[in-house]
Amino acid sequence: MSEDQWLRSSDGKKYVIKCSVAKMRSRSGEVIGKVIVFRDYTKEQELAMTMAHQAKHDQLTGLFNRREFESQLYISLEKSKREERQDVLCYIDLDQFKVVNDTCGHIAGDELLRQLTHILHANVRESDVLARLGGDEFGLIIKGCSLAKAQEITSVLLNAIRDFRFVWEGKRFDIGASMGLVMISQDIGSIHEVMSAADSACYMAKDKGRNRIFCHSQDDHELLNRQGEMQWVHQIHDAFEKRRFRLFRQKVVSLKDGNSPDHFEILIRMRDESGEHVLPMAFIPAAERYNIMPEVDRWVIRESLTQISRELDETSIYNLNLSGKSLSDEGFLEFVLDQIKESAVSPERICFEITETAAISNLSSASTFIRVMRKKGCSFALDDFGSGLSSFGYLKSLPVDYLKIDGTFVRDMMEDPVDLAMVACIAQVGQVMEIKTIAEYVETDEILDKLKEIGVDYAQGYAVSKPEEWIGEMLSEFDSSTITRWGNRFLADSGR
Repeated sequence: MSEDQWLRSSDGKKYVIKCSVAKMRSRSGEVIGKVIVFRDYTKEQELAMTMAHQAKHDQLTGLFNRREFESQLYISLEKSKREERQDVLCYIDLDQFKVVNDTCGHIAGDELLRQLTHILHANVRESDVLARLGGDEFGLIIKGCSLAKAQEITSVLLNAIRDFRFVWEGKRFDIGASMGLVMISQDIGSIHEVMSAADSACYMAKDKGRNRIFCHSQDDHELLNRQGEMQWVHQIHDAFEKRRFRLFRQKVVSLKDGNSPDHFEILIRMRDESGEHVLPMAFIPAAERYNIMPEVDRWVIRESLTQISRELDETSIYNLNLSGKSLSDEGFLEFVLDQIKESAVSPERICFEITETAAISNLSSASTFIRVMRKKGCSFALDDFGSGLSSFGYLKSLPVDYLKIDGTFVRDMMEDPVDLAMVACIAQVGQVMEIKTIAEYVETDEILDKLKEIGVDYAQGYAVSKPEEWIGEMLSEFDSSTITRWGNRFLADSGR
């Protein structure tokens, strides 16, 4: 028999003593006494308590950690279903933490988090649950509270953070925060759903200028679109890991007599879990918004050049699309040069397509990229030309070889005289400037004949050739370090 006893010494310190009692028997089995053993288990007990505390708390700030916060959130969800009680979840993301980390180092960043923890503690109620979720993200469960009241509480918290000045080695930093609020109610089914809703609301607060609060609403269309994009971010990540990206190519044919080389535009597709191909218009906007496009473009270039080097036809020109994010991405130009050199593909066989909007938005970096790569022998096409108000004005500063006429003009040119006039105008400007023109969305023979008549040089569309799968399986692994790199870029771009 044994049991634990708590003893307190004269100096007030507590000790844990384990007492064990065993009977002493003679050879005949008669009880002749007892042995009592006392053992000091104070250190073991303190270690167990420390480990239990560490399992639930963040080591740096002393707040609850994400695991314990989710446990508390689960309890809150269950009570809201049983008791119809209202709690509110607040997702907090610091706005200037990365600046402090990059400028002064991680030691300064840690000190900032410790100081902010005191501010947060001082401005929340004792009944509420505060936690550090990771990095510079905090979670707050405001218990027994309406959404309107939660806005009042978090407004006080936001002002306290806004008024705080962090000083490190003579440098002063103004710190702000973006907050997302969501009601914890019977309508929300799981921890994942309520956390995702609060996270999305926090992103909306960032998008609207940061240092503000945004309340989640199930009917908010802007928020629903953002949540949809966030889902695509995870699917893009998953597609890289599970090698579910595919490359297609679509032929671009010459409308002029002569021996012009064939062109192929390279198109990316994603295979979903059911095996169906997902068109880029579904996931590219999310990749653009969250700065994943440079890595997508890197993958397309690497895979395409590898495949081109294996093609028996050595005359075709391959059109590779580049995003505006890639043009302004540090190291991208060097990457492209290295890939062309490693693949031994002739630069004359590569034509980079840049949308007019991307080129104008990144005019300086686009001009530099075009200038360097054209010297190497690559050609360039300005995609979606005609969609901007100042399209013609930028042609003098962007030395391109092809103009791809915006397909919205081409598709309806036989019914809309304005669209027809626009296509004819671009064709004429191309002839004067000695720039070849390519018409997209050529879907009927009637359009094809009209394009020949007005002098367009190339045509692309279903009336000419449908996209065909070019690379069904990835030719090279997309390594984990690359996935980590774009993941970090995504977090940095979102301010986390």
